[in-house]
Amino acid sequence: MRKVIAAFNMTLDGVCDHTTGIPSEDLHQHYADLLDHTGVILYGRTTYELMQFWKTVLQNPSGKKSIDDFAISIDKVPKLVFSTTLKDTNWKSAELSNRPLIEKVLELKHESGNDIAVGSRSLIVQLLNNNLIDELQICVHPIIEGKGLKLFDQITKRIFLKLIKTKTLSSGSTVFYYEPSQEEQPKK
Repeated sequence: MRKVIAAFNMTLDGVCDHTTGIPSEDLHQHYADLLDHTGVILYGRTTYELMQFWKTVLQNPSGKKSIDDFAISIDKVPKLVFSTTLKDTNWKSAELSNRPLIEKVLELKHESGNDIAVGSRSLIVQLLNNNLIDELQICVHPIIEGKGLKLFDQITKRIFLKLIKTKTLSSGSTVFYYEPSQEEQPKK
């Protein structure tokens, strides 16, 4: 069975606006490596439209290896977009989902192939609320933003997580790898 991996950036105080992180060479490489081992990445409309920026990098490479490699990786990976307003993805490797999120993810999990990545806050929240995330890769940037959209503010129940590993990046950002745990943590 394929794993569903939620991969996202946030500040120390939980803000997940795409402009608040610290873009670094190893951050781009981290996500390029994830995408290179992903069978499909799921996006909501807003994040998908932001990610189309990378098509311009493909057409006009930046000259920075990690950025250009990420653009190649994001272009290659199949993208499935959940939107009720988009009529066309305008990207050869992307398509609109023909089924609701939960139904489609259950179907995808039972297919063979590489893991399923989720790169949109709204989809991560819905999948967490439905116990359909198998792993979280949360990159925490050493910034306190103070305001903005919070990654987990719409979670409907307590979710316990087990830390699998960490990876510290040159910027001081840290990627935390978690699995949801069925066991409640001991109270002190």
